[in-house]
Formats: sequence, structure tokens, C-alpha cells
Amino acid sequence: MNSNERIESQVHNSASRLNDAKTNPRSAAQPLISRRILVLGATSGIAEATCRIWAKQGASFFLVARNPEKLAMVAVDLRVRGAACVETLVADLDETLQHPALLEYATNTLGGLDVAYLAHGVLGEQSAAEADYAAAAGILHTNFISTVSLLTWLANYCTRQHSGVLAAISSVAGDRGRKSNYVYGASKAGLNAFLEGLRNRVDREGVTVLTIKPGPVKTAMTTGMAGSEKFADVNKVATSIVKAIDARKDTLYVPFQWGPILFVIRHIPVRIFKKLNL
Repeated sequence: MNSNERIESQVHNSASRLNDAKTNPRSAAQPLISRRILVLGATSGIAEATCRIWAKQGASFFLVARNPEKLAMVAVDLRVRGAACVETLVADLDETLQHPALLEYATNTLGGLDVAYLAHGVLGEQSAAEADYAAAAGILHTNFISTVSLLTWLANYCTRQHSGVLAAISSVAGDRGRKSNYVYGASKAGLNAFLEGLRNRVDREGVTVLTIKPGPVKTAMTTGMAGSEKFADVNKVATSIVKAIDARKDTLYVPFQWGPILFVIRHIPVRIFKKLNL
């Protein structure tokens, strides 16, 4: 069976499971129409915490991640918490050529799309990226190029239906380049600019683009980092993200204090900023 046949088979099987869920008496108490949410990078700590909130609201999910064991655990957890339906797909989102088939499969399986939540990304190693272009290119590809590929397809899909929210996790690191993480910061700065321009294009079509800019958050990805005990609580961050999506905001600094902090940092004169150890 080739890749196209395999995707068609998965679409058929997933559609059958969705129909079964709609007609199963056990789900009669759930709302007839649940929010349809695509989560890309579903095993990230922030994504998991956010999805738990949506699950309690009875949302339907299509989850994509590259680790099958972690993905299966997340899916089980969301079903237990009240999700109307949870479908999954194991995929490496760095493989941009697979994106059109993957996204078509996901939206067909969900029967439409209300929210696309892009939460995949890597911190990378700044020291490795300084020494080796390949390491830098890997960070840029995952955090920027692959995300642009996904957002381009999703934006065109949402403009055709004149609705939807595209919510992408960026970072406060993208607001100004700092020597401690400028490669990661550059990948997020590029994403911020892309999201801003995309918002300008699709907002008039009824599509919301939310740029999420978290500061350091306590997740598995940040475990062991210096000062991690002071990082933001992931559940509080998730709550802020859900509220921002519901309010159809354009940009979210989370926790909120990062907004004024970054305002100050952006306006430090270059002659001073370049002497700082940030």
C-alpha cells in the first residue's frame, strides 16, 4: 500500500469512528456540535495542558506528533477528560512535502476546522548552532519553515470557509535577538513577522491569527534549565491561551508581564544593549 492509499484508508476509518461517536447513546449528553481542533505538536507540555481544558468542554481533536507512545497517552487522557472524539496521526512535521496530504486528512477527519493550534518546535542548542550551520538550519527549519508550510495551507483552507482560528506558539525570544539564544530567537522573530502579515491578509476573510508569546514555562522541554523553578506554571499559561483564542485576540504575551518587559527590552539603545549579557 502506497502513502496515498494509506492516508485514504485512515481517512475512511477515522470518519467511521466519528460517525459511530455521533450515534453512540453513551455520547448523548455531549453537545451535538463540538469545537473541532487540530493540534500540531500535541505532545508538547503547553499543548497538552491546553487540550485538557478543551477536552472538558467536549471538543473533538485531531492530534499530530512524532512520538507514538506519548501521542497515545495524550489521546487516552483527553478521552477520559471528556473529549467528544480524539483522532491521532504520527508524523514528523519537519517533512514539509507531507503537509498537504496530512492537513487534508486531518480536516476531512474532523469534518471541518474551528481551531488549528501549532505547538511544535525545538529550543535547540545555541552553542551548537554557533559552531555548525547545520544545527542552526535545523532550528530554523522546525520553528519557522515547517510552520510557514503548515500555516499557508491552513490559512487558505480557513479563508475558503471564512472562519477559523490559527493559533501558533512563538516566544518572547523573537522580540529581540540576544546572544544567549539568538538562533532560536531568529526562528521565532521570523514566525512573528509571518503571522503579522498573514493576519493582515486573512482577518478580513473572517479568520483570526493569534501569535502566542510565552516566556519560560515549566514543561519537560525546560526541565534542568537554570532557574526553571521560577518558570511559569503550564496550566496557568494554558488557561490564558484558551481565553485568548475564545476572545479572538491577535497577540498574547503569557504571563502578561512579559508584554511590558519586552517593551522595555526592545527600546534599549543598541549601544547599550550590545554590552548586556542577556
